[in-house]
Amino acid sequence: METVLFLYQVLVLWYFAFLNLLYALFALFGLRMVARYARELSEVALKDLLEREAYLPISILVPTYNEEKTIVASVRSFLALHYPEFEVIVVCDGPKDRTLEVLKEAFALVEVNPVYRRRLGTKPVRGVFRSLKHPNLLVVDKENGGKADALNAGLNLARYPLFAGVDADSLLDAQALLRASRLFLEDDRVLAVGGTIRPLNGAVVRDGVVESLGLPRGFLERMQIIEYARAFFLGRAGWSAMDALLIISGAFGVFRREEVLKVGGYRTDTVGEDMELVVRLHRTAREEGRPYRILYTPDPICYTEVPSDWRTLRRQRNRWHRGLWEVLLLHRKMLFNPRYGRLGLVAMPYFLFFEALAPVVEVLGYLLLPLFAALGLVNWPFALLFLLLALGFGVFLSQLGIGMETLLLKRYPRLWDRVLLLFYALVETLGYRQVLALERFLATFQVVRKRGQWGEMRRKGIGPS
Repeated sequence: METVLFLYQVLVLWYFAFLNLLYALFALFGLRMVARYARELSEVALKDLLEREAYLPISILVPTYNEEKTIVASVRSFLALHYPEFEVIVVCDGPKDRTLEVLKEAFALVEVNPVYRRRLGTKPVRGVFRSLKHPNLLVVDKENGGKADALNAGLNLARYPLFAGVDADSLLDAQALLRASRLFLEDDRVLAVGGTIRPLNGAVVRDGVVESLGLPRGFLERMQIIEYARAFFLGRAGWSAMDALLIISGAFGVFRREEVLKVGGYRTDTVGEDMELVVRLHRTAREEGRPYRILYTPDPICYTEVPSDWRTLRRQRNRWHRGLWEVLLLHRKMLFNPRYGRLGLVAMPYFLFFEALAPVVEVLGYLLLPLFAALGLVNWPFALLFLLLALGFGVFLSQLGIGMETLLLKRYPRLWDRVLLLFYALVETLGYRQVLALERFLATFQVVRKRGQWGEMRRKGIGPS
Protein backbone atom coordinates (compact mmCIF):
# COMPACT_ATOMS: atom_id res chain seq x y z
CA MET A 1 0.00 0.00 0.00
CA GLU A 2 2.78 2.40 0.90
CA THR A 3 4.54 1.61 -2.38
CA VAL A 4 1.36 2.33 -4.36
CA LEU A 5 0.84 5.66 -2.58
CA PHE A 6 4.50 6.62 -3.09
CA LEU A 7 4.25 5.87 -6.81
CA TYR A 8 1.04 7.91 -6.97
CA GLN A 9 2.87 10.92 -5.47
CA VAL A 10 5.68 10.58 -8.01
CA LEU A 11 3.14 10.35 -10.84
CA VAL A 12 1.32 13.47 -9.63
CA LEU A 13 4.61 15.40 -9.39
CA TRP A 14 5.55 14.50 -12.95
CA TYR A 15 2.00 15.31 -14.07
CA PHE A 16 2.12 18.84 -12.69
CA ALA A 17 5.70 19.40 -13.83
CA PHE A 18 4.79 18.51 -17.41
CA LEU A 19 1.58 20.56 -17.24
CA ASN A 20 3.47 23.64 -16.06
CA LEU A 21 6.00 23.18 -18.85
CA LEU A 22 3.12 23.25 -21.35
CA TYR A 23 1.71 26.35 -19.69
CA ALA A 24 5.08 28.04 -20.05
CA LEU A 25 5.13 27.24 -23.78
CA PHE A 26 1.58 28.58 -24.18
CA ALA A 27 2.61 31.73 -22.37
CA LEU A 28 5.58 32.24 -24.71
CA PHE A 29 3.46 31.69 -27.84
CA GLY A 30 0.67 33.88 -26.50
CA LEU A 31 2.95 36.75 -25.55
CA ARG A 32 4.58 36.74 -28.98
CA MET A 33 1.21 36.66 -30.74
CA VAL A 34 -0.37 39.47 -28.74
CA ALA A 35 2.76 41.65 -28.96
CA ARG A 36 2.91 41.20 -32.72
CA TYR A 37 -0.79 41.86 -33.06
CA ALA A 38 -0.68 45.04 -30.96
CA ARG A 39 2.27 46.30 -33.03
CA GLU A 40 1.04 45.46 -36.52
CA LEU A 41 -2.74 45.90 -36.63
CA SER A 42 -3.83 49.49 -36.32
CA GLU A 43 -6.96 51.53 -36.98
CA VAL A 44 -5.29 52.67 -40.20
CA ALA A 45 -5.04 49.09 -41.44
CA LEU A 46 -8.73 48.48 -40.76
CA LYS A 47 -9.68 51.73 -42.47
CA ASP A 48 -7.64 50.67 -45.49
CA LEU A 49 -9.66 47.44 -45.73
CA LEU A 50 -12.87 49.45 -45.90
CA GLU A 51 -11.53 51.94 -48.43
CA ARG A 52 -10.44 49.11 -50.72
CA GLU A 53 -13.89 47.49 -50.25
CA ALA A 54 -12.07 44.31 -49.29
CA TYR A 55 -14.56 42.40 -47.21
CA LEU A 56 -16.83 39.35 -47.18
CA PRO A 57 -20.47 39.83 -46.13
CA ILE A 58 -21.37 38.22 -42.79
CA SER A 59 -24.51 36.76 -41.24
CA ILE A 60 -24.67 37.20 -37.44
CA LEU A 61 -26.61 34.33 -35.85
CA VAL A 62 -28.03 35.00 -32.39
CA PRO A 63 -29.68 31.95 -30.76
CA THR A 64 -31.84 33.01 -27.84
CA TYR A 65 -34.03 31.30 -25.27
CA ASN A 66 -35.21 33.26 -22.20
CA GLU A 67 -33.25 36.47 -22.80
CA GLU A 68 -35.85 39.25 -22.48
CA LYS A 69 -33.52 41.22 -20.16
CA THR A 70 -30.56 41.39 -22.54
CA ILE A 71 -31.77 40.73 -26.07
CA VAL A 72 -32.68 44.28 -27.13
CA ALA A 73 -29.37 45.78 -26.00
CA SER A 74 -27.50 42.92 -27.66
CA VAL A 75 -29.29 43.26 -31.00
CA ARG A 76 -28.77 47.02 -30.99
CA SER A 77 -25.05 46.48 -30.49
CA PHE A 78 -24.96 44.03 -33.40
CA LEU A 79 -26.82 46.45 -35.68
CA ALA A 80 -24.33 49.22 -34.77
CA LEU A 81 -21.27 47.25 -35.88
CA HIS A 82 -18.81 48.92 -38.28
CA TYR A 83 -19.08 46.62 -41.28
CA PRO A 84 -20.13 47.31 -44.88
CA GLU A 85 -22.57 44.44 -45.39
CA PHE A 86 -24.08 42.13 -42.80
CA GLU A 87 -27.36 40.74 -41.53
CA VAL A 88 -28.51 39.85 -38.01
CA ILE A 89 -30.62 36.71 -37.60
CA VAL A 90 -32.09 36.26 -34.12
CA VAL A 91 -33.48 32.77 -33.53
CA CYS A 92 -36.00 32.55 -30.67
CA ASP A 93 -35.79 28.93 -29.60
CA GLY A 94 -39.23 28.50 -28.06
CA PRO A 95 -38.70 30.94 -25.15
CA LYS A 96 -41.01 30.84 -22.14
CA ASP A 97 -40.60 34.55 -21.36
CA ARG A 98 -41.31 37.68 -23.46
CA THR A 99 -38.17 37.50 -25.62
CA LEU A 100 -40.10 37.51 -28.92
CA GLU A 101 -42.55 40.17 -27.74
CA VAL A 102 -39.85 42.64 -26.66
CA LEU A 103 -38.13 42.16 -30.02
CA LYS A 104 -41.37 42.90 -31.86
CA GLU A 105 -41.90 46.05 -29.80
CA ALA A 106 -38.33 47.33 -30.06
CA PHE A 107 -37.71 46.71 -33.75
CA ALA A 108 -41.18 46.92 -35.38
CA LEU A 109 -41.21 43.34 -36.67
CA VAL A 110 -43.60 42.14 -39.39
CA GLU A 111 -44.07 38.54 -40.47
CA VAL A 112 -42.65 37.50 -43.87
CA ASN A 113 -42.45 34.32 -45.92
CA PRO A 114 -38.84 34.02 -47.17
CA VAL A 115 -37.91 31.36 -49.67
CA TYR A 116 -34.85 29.45 -48.49
CA ARG A 117 -33.28 26.00 -48.70
CA ARG A 118 -33.51 23.90 -45.53
CA ARG A 119 -30.16 22.16 -45.76
CA LEU A 120 -30.06 21.32 -42.05
CA GLY A 121 -32.85 19.56 -40.18
CA THR A 122 -34.27 21.56 -37.26
CA LYS A 123 -37.33 21.77 -35.04
CA PRO A 124 -40.30 23.38 -36.88
CA VAL A 125 -40.06 27.11 -37.61
CA ARG A 126 -43.28 28.84 -36.54
CA GLY A 127 -42.65 32.22 -38.12
CA VAL A 128 -40.07 34.55 -39.66
CA PHE A 129 -40.15 38.31 -39.03
CA ARG A 130 -38.31 41.25 -40.59
CA SER A 131 -37.77 44.65 -39.01
CA LEU A 132 -39.35 47.75 -40.57
CA LYS A 133 -36.60 49.85 -38.91
CA HIS A 134 -33.62 47.70 -39.86
CA PRO A 135 -33.91 45.78 -43.19
CA ASN A 136 -30.90 43.62 -42.24
CA LEU A 137 -32.60 42.26 -39.07
CA LEU A 138 -34.45 38.94 -39.27
CA VAL A 139 -36.11 37.20 -36.31
CA VAL A 140 -37.05 33.51 -36.37
CA ASP A 141 -39.61 31.94 -34.03
CA LYS A 142 -39.24 28.17 -33.71
CA GLU A 143 -40.02 25.28 -31.41
CA ASN A 144 -37.49 24.63 -28.66
CA GLY A 145 -34.63 22.40 -29.78
CA GLY A 146 -31.60 23.80 -27.96
CA LYS A 147 -28.84 26.22 -28.91
CA ALA A 148 -27.32 24.04 -31.65
CA ASP A 149 -30.73 23.53 -33.28
CA ALA A 150 -31.34 27.29 -33.21
CA LEU A 151 -27.97 27.94 -34.86
CA ASN A 152 -28.80 25.41 -37.57
CA ALA A 153 -32.11 27.19 -38.22
CA GLY A 154 -30.19 30.44 -38.58
CA LEU A 155 -27.70 28.80 -40.94
CA ASN A 156 -30.56 27.71 -43.20
CA LEU A 157 -31.74 31.31 -43.52
CA ALA A 158 -28.30 32.97 -43.72
CA ARG A 159 -27.41 34.49 -47.09
CA TYR A 160 -23.73 35.38 -46.74
CA PRO A 161 -20.45 33.40 -47.14
CA LEU A 162 -19.33 34.02 -43.54
CA PHE A 163 -21.36 33.68 -40.38
CA ALA A 164 -20.71 34.60 -36.76
CA GLY A 165 -22.41 32.70 -33.96
CA VAL A 166 -22.94 35.09 -31.04
CA ASP A 167 -24.59 34.53 -27.66
CA ALA A 168 -27.69 36.60 -26.93
CA ASP A 169 -26.22 37.91 -23.66
CA SER A 170 -23.16 39.32 -25.43
CA LEU A 171 -22.05 42.59 -27.00
CA LEU A 172 -19.48 42.92 -29.79
CA ASP A 173 -16.79 45.54 -30.13
CA ALA A 174 -17.77 47.86 -33.00
CA GLN A 175 -14.91 46.62 -35.20
CA ALA A 176 -15.04 42.95 -34.19
CA LEU A 177 -16.24 41.73 -37.59
CA LEU A 178 -13.59 43.72 -39.45
CA ARG A 179 -10.81 42.33 -37.28
CA ALA A 180 -11.98 38.72 -37.60
CA SER A 181 -12.98 38.72 -41.27
CA ARG A 182 -9.65 40.14 -42.51
CA LEU A 183 -8.05 36.74 -41.83
CA PHE A 184 -10.42 35.09 -44.30
CA LEU A 185 -9.39 37.63 -46.93
CA GLU A 186 -5.69 37.17 -46.28
CA ASP A 187 -5.79 33.37 -46.51
CA ASP A 188 -8.33 31.28 -48.44
CA ARG A 189 -7.44 28.27 -46.29
CA VAL A 190 -8.96 29.81 -43.15
CA LEU A 191 -12.13 27.95 -42.11
CA ALA A 192 -12.83 29.60 -38.77
CA VAL A 193 -11.59 32.41 -36.52
CA GLY A 194 -12.17 32.85 -32.80
CA GLY A 195 -11.86 36.09 -30.89
CA THR A 196 -11.39 37.04 -27.25
CA ILE A 197 -14.27 36.86 -24.79
CA ARG A 198 -14.27 39.40 -21.97
CA PRO A 199 -16.63 39.66 -18.98
CA LEU A 200 -19.20 42.41 -19.54
CA ASN A 201 -19.93 42.79 -15.83
CA GLY A 202 -18.69 46.16 -14.59
CA ALA A 203 -18.56 47.77 -18.03
CA VAL A 204 -20.25 51.08 -18.86
CA VAL A 205 -22.76 50.36 -21.64
CA ARG A 206 -24.79 52.94 -23.54
CA ASP A 207 -27.10 52.16 -26.46
CA GLY A 208 -25.66 48.67 -26.75
CA VAL A 209 -22.05 49.92 -26.96
CA VAL A 210 -19.35 49.25 -24.36
CA GLU A 211 -17.88 52.68 -23.62
CA SER A 212 -15.38 51.69 -20.94
CA LEU A 213 -14.30 48.77 -18.77
CA GLY A 214 -14.19 48.75 -15.00
CA LEU A 215 -13.99 46.04 -12.39
CA PRO A 216 -17.34 44.59 -11.32
CA ARG A 217 -18.23 44.65 -7.64
CA GLY A 218 -18.70 40.93 -7.13
CA PHE A 219 -15.90 38.59 -6.07
CA LEU A 220 -16.93 35.85 -8.53
CA GLU A 221 -17.10 38.25 -11.45
CA ARG A 222 -13.61 39.59 -10.73
CA MET A 223 -12.21 36.07 -10.51
CA GLN A 224 -13.59 35.28 -13.95
CA ILE A 225 -11.77 38.28 -15.47
CA ILE A 226 -8.53 36.56 -14.49
CA GLU A 227 -9.71 33.17 -15.77
CA TYR A 228 -10.78 34.55 -19.14
CA ALA A 229 -7.55 36.51 -19.68
CA ARG A 230 -5.46 33.43 -18.88
CA ALA A 231 -7.59 31.12 -21.04
CA PHE A 232 -7.55 33.31 -24.14
CA PHE A 233 -4.21 35.15 -24.12
CA LEU A 234 -2.24 32.09 -23.04
CA GLY A 235 -4.28 28.98 -23.92
CA ARG A 236 -6.07 29.89 -27.16
CA ALA A 237 -3.17 31.97 -28.44
CA GLY A 238 -0.73 29.12 -27.76
CA TRP A 239 -2.81 26.47 -29.51
CA SER A 240 -3.45 28.77 -32.48
CA ALA A 241 0.29 29.42 -32.84
CA MET A 242 0.76 25.62 -33.02
CA ASP A 243 -2.07 25.25 -35.60
CA ALA A 244 -3.93 23.02 -33.15
CA LEU A 245 -6.77 25.22 -31.86
CA LEU A 246 -9.67 22.98 -30.82
CA ILE A 247 -11.96 25.53 -29.16
CA ILE A 248 -13.68 28.61 -30.54
CA SER A 249 -16.05 29.99 -27.94
CA GLY A 250 -19.75 29.71 -28.68
CA ALA A 251 -20.07 33.33 -27.52
CA PHE A 252 -18.28 34.56 -30.66
CA GLY A 253 -16.66 32.86 -33.62
CA VAL A 254 -16.63 33.47 -37.39
CA PHE A 255 -16.90 30.56 -39.84
CA ARG A 256 -17.16 29.92 -43.56
CA ARG A 257 -20.83 29.02 -43.90
CA GLU A 258 -20.41 26.50 -46.74
CA GLU A 259 -17.73 24.57 -44.84
CA VAL A 260 -20.00 24.24 -41.81
CA LEU A 261 -22.94 23.16 -43.97
CA LYS A 262 -20.77 20.51 -45.66
CA VAL A 263 -19.94 18.88 -42.32
CA GLY A 264 -23.60 18.88 -41.24
CA GLY A 265 -23.87 22.02 -39.12
CA TYR A 266 -23.98 21.93 -35.34
CA ARG A 267 -24.60 18.66 -33.50
CA THR A 268 -27.67 18.81 -31.28
CA ASP A 269 -26.79 15.87 -29.00
CA THR A 270 -23.99 17.59 -27.05
CA VAL A 271 -23.68 20.62 -24.76
CA GLY A 272 -20.21 21.23 -26.22
CA GLU A 273 -21.49 22.05 -29.70
CA ASP A 274 -18.97 24.89 -30.19
CA MET A 275 -15.88 22.75 -29.54
CA GLU A 276 -17.39 19.76 -31.35
CA LEU A 277 -17.89 21.76 -34.54
CA VAL A 278 -14.28 22.98 -34.52
CA VAL A 279 -12.94 19.46 -33.92
CA ARG A 280 -15.16 18.12 -36.73
CA LEU A 281 -13.88 20.80 -39.13
CA HIS A 282 -10.31 19.80 -38.24
CA ARG A 283 -11.09 16.11 -38.62
CA THR A 284 -12.88 16.43 -41.96
CA ALA A 285 -10.15 18.58 -43.52
CA ARG A 286 -7.44 16.17 -42.28
CA GLU A 287 -9.28 13.14 -43.61
CA GLU A 288 -9.75 14.85 -46.98
CA GLY A 289 -6.06 15.77 -47.04
CA ARG A 290 -6.58 19.44 -47.88
CA PRO A 291 -4.75 22.45 -46.42
CA TYR A 292 -6.71 24.57 -43.96
CA ARG A 293 -6.33 26.84 -40.93
CA ILE A 294 -8.42 27.47 -37.80
CA LEU A 295 -7.19 30.53 -35.91
CA TYR A 296 -7.51 32.65 -32.79
CA THR A 297 -6.91 36.39 -32.95
CA PRO A 298 -6.64 38.49 -29.75
CA ASP A 299 -8.86 41.40 -30.71
CA PRO A 300 -11.92 41.13 -31.90
CA ILE A 301 -13.52 41.42 -28.52
CA CYS A 302 -16.86 39.97 -27.48
CA TYR A 303 -18.23 41.04 -24.10
CA THR A 304 -20.43 38.53 -22.31
CA GLU A 305 -22.27 38.57 -19.00
CA VAL A 306 -20.58 36.08 -16.67
CA PRO A 307 -22.30 34.37 -13.70
CA SER A 308 -22.46 36.45 -10.54
CA ASP A 309 -23.60 33.75 -8.10
CA TRP A 310 -22.12 30.39 -7.11
CA ARG A 311 -25.07 28.30 -8.28
CA THR A 312 -25.04 29.65 -11.82
CA LEU A 313 -21.24 29.53 -12.05
CA ARG A 314 -21.09 25.91 -10.89
CA ARG A 315 -23.84 24.93 -13.32
CA GLN A 316 -21.96 26.62 -16.17
CA ARG A 317 -18.63 24.91 -15.37
CA ASN A 318 -20.38 21.56 -14.94
CA ARG A 319 -21.86 21.93 -18.42
CA TRP A 320 -18.54 23.01 -19.94
CA HIS A 321 -16.75 20.00 -18.49
CA ARG A 322 -19.43 17.57 -19.60
CA GLY A 323 -19.24 19.11 -23.07
CA LEU A 324 -15.48 18.52 -23.14
CA TRP A 325 -15.93 14.85 -22.26
CA GLU A 326 -18.67 14.46 -24.88
CA VAL A 327 -16.40 15.86 -27.60
CA LEU A 328 -13.49 13.62 -26.57
CA LEU A 329 -15.75 10.56 -26.66
CA LEU A 330 -17.33 11.49 -30.00
CA HIS A 331 -13.90 11.96 -31.61
CA ARG A 332 -11.92 9.34 -29.67
CA LYS A 333 -10.69 7.99 -33.02
CA MET A 334 -8.37 11.00 -33.22
CA LEU A 335 -6.61 10.28 -29.91
CA PHE A 336 -2.97 9.23 -30.44
CA ASN A 337 -3.71 8.78 -34.16
CA PRO A 338 -0.77 10.05 -36.30
CA ARG A 339 -3.16 10.49 -39.23
CA TYR A 340 -4.36 13.69 -37.53
CA GLY A 341 -0.86 15.06 -36.91
CA ARG A 342 -0.36 17.33 -33.91
CA LEU A 343 -4.12 17.27 -33.28
CA GLY A 344 -4.12 13.52 -32.63
CA LEU A 345 -0.70 13.33 -30.99
CA VAL A 346 -0.66 16.54 -28.93
CA ALA A 347 -3.91 18.52 -28.71
CA MET A 348 -6.44 15.73 -28.12
CA PRO A 349 -4.22 13.91 -25.56
CA TYR A 350 -3.63 17.23 -23.78
CA PHE A 351 -7.36 17.88 -23.44
CA LEU A 352 -7.90 14.34 -22.20
CA PHE A 353 -5.12 14.20 -19.60
CA PHE A 354 -4.69 17.85 -18.59
CA GLU A 355 -8.22 19.24 -18.97
CA ALA A 356 -10.77 16.41 -18.70
CA LEU A 357 -8.87 14.38 -16.07
CA ALA A 358 -7.27 17.33 -14.25
CA PRO A 359 -10.06 17.77 -11.67
CA VAL A 360 -9.94 14.04 -10.90
CA VAL A 361 -6.20 14.25 -10.18
CA GLU A 362 -6.62 17.45 -8.17
CA VAL A 363 -9.56 16.34 -6.02
CA LEU A 364 -8.03 12.92 -5.36
CA GLY A 365 -4.87 14.71 -4.24
CA TYR A 366 -6.83 16.74 -1.69
CA LEU A 367 -8.60 13.61 -0.43
CA LEU A 368 -5.44 11.47 -0.21
CA LEU A 369 -3.22 14.06 1.49
CA PRO A 370 -4.46 13.20 5.03
CA LEU A 371 -3.80 9.49 4.28
CA PHE A 372 -0.28 10.26 3.08
CA ALA A 373 0.34 12.30 6.23
CA ALA A 374 -1.01 9.54 8.52
CA LEU A 375 1.32 6.99 6.91
CA GLY A 376 4.31 9.32 7.16
CA LEU A 377 4.71 9.46 3.38
CA VAL A 378 4.75 13.25 3.11
CA ASN A 379 8.08 15.04 2.92
CA TRP A 380 6.73 18.28 4.36
CA PRO A 381 9.61 20.63 3.41
CA PHE A 382 9.49 19.34 -0.18
CA ALA A 383 5.67 19.41 -0.26
CA LEU A 384 5.52 23.00 0.97
CA LEU A 385 8.20 24.10 -1.49
CA PHE A 386 6.33 22.40 -4.32
CA LEU A 387 3.09 24.07 -3.22
CA LEU A 388 4.70 27.52 -3.11
CA LEU A 389 6.28 27.06 -6.53
CA ALA A 390 2.99 25.84 -8.02
CA LEU A 391 1.05 28.75 -6.53
CA GLY A 392 3.69 31.23 -7.60
CA PHE A 393 3.76 29.96 -11.16
CA GLY A 394 -0.05 30.04 -11.30
CA VAL A 395 -0.10 33.64 -10.12
CA PHE A 396 2.62 34.52 -12.64
CA LEU A 397 0.55 33.06 -15.51
CA SER A 398 -2.56 34.90 -14.33
CA GLN A 399 -0.67 38.18 -14.17
CA LEU A 400 0.86 37.58 -17.57
CA GLY A 401 -2.62 37.13 -19.07
CA ILE A 402 -3.92 40.25 -17.32
CA GLY A 403 -0.77 42.15 -18.33
CA MET A 404 -1.26 41.32 -22.00
CA GLU A 405 -4.72 42.81 -21.85
CA THR A 406 -4.01 45.88 -19.77
CA LEU A 407 -0.67 46.88 -21.28
CA LEU A 408 -0.68 45.61 -24.86
CA LEU A 409 -4.38 45.86 -25.64
CA LYS A 410 -5.13 48.83 -23.34
CA ARG A 411 -7.92 47.24 -21.30
CA TYR A 412 -8.58 48.15 -17.66
CA PRO A 413 -6.42 51.32 -17.84
CA ARG A 414 -6.78 52.34 -14.16
CA LEU A 415 -3.79 51.39 -12.02
CA TRP A 416 -6.02 50.53 -9.04
CA ASP A 417 -7.93 47.99 -11.16
CA ARG A 418 -4.66 46.26 -12.05
CA VAL A 419 -3.59 46.18 -8.40
CA LEU A 420 -6.91 44.58 -7.44
CA LEU A 421 -6.56 41.99 -10.19
CA LEU A 422 -3.10 41.13 -8.84
CA PHE A 423 -4.66 40.57 -5.42
CA TYR A 424 -7.41 38.35 -6.84
CA ALA A 425 -4.83 36.30 -8.73
CA LEU A 426 -3.17 35.64 -5.37
CA VAL A 427 -6.37 34.49 -3.65
CA GLU A 428 -7.67 32.42 -6.58
CA THR A 429 -6.19 29.23 -5.15
CA LEU A 430 -7.66 29.80 -1.68
CA GLY A 431 -11.08 28.24 -2.17
CA TYR A 432 -12.31 29.46 -5.56
CA ARG A 433 -10.23 27.02 -7.56
CA GLN A 434 -11.10 24.11 -5.27
CA VAL A 435 -14.86 24.68 -5.55
CA LEU A 436 -14.73 24.68 -9.35
CA ALA A 437 -12.39 21.67 -9.38
CA LEU A 438 -14.94 19.77 -7.29
CA GLU A 439 -17.76 20.74 -9.67
CA ARG A 440 -15.74 19.55 -12.66
CA PHE A 441 -14.88 16.37 -10.75
CA LEU A 442 -18.59 15.69 -10.28
CA ALA A 443 -19.30 16.54 -13.92
CA THR A 444 -16.86 13.83 -15.01
CA PHE A 445 -19.19 11.22 -13.53
CA GLN A 446 -22.37 12.86 -14.88
CA VAL A 447 -21.51 12.81 -18.57
CA VAL A 448 -23.83 9.93 -19.44
CA ARG A 449 -26.68 10.76 -17.05
CA LYS A 450 -26.82 14.47 -17.99
CA ARG A 451 -25.96 14.22 -21.68
CA GLY A 452 -27.36 17.17 -23.60
CA GLN A 453 -28.70 18.92 -20.47
CA TRP A 454 -27.98 22.64 -20.34
CA GLY A 455 -29.68 23.94 -17.25
CA GLU A 456 -30.97 27.49 -16.87
CA MET A 457 -28.65 30.47 -16.44
CA ARG A 458 -29.54 33.46 -14.25
CA ARG A 459 -28.97 36.85 -15.91
CA LYS A 460 -28.91 40.31 -14.37
CA GLY A 461 -29.32 41.92 -17.75
CA ILE A 462 -27.30 44.54 -19.61
CA GLY A 463 -27.86 47.89 -17.98
CA PRO A 464 -26.51 51.37 -18.61
CA SER A 465 -23.49 50.77 -16.38
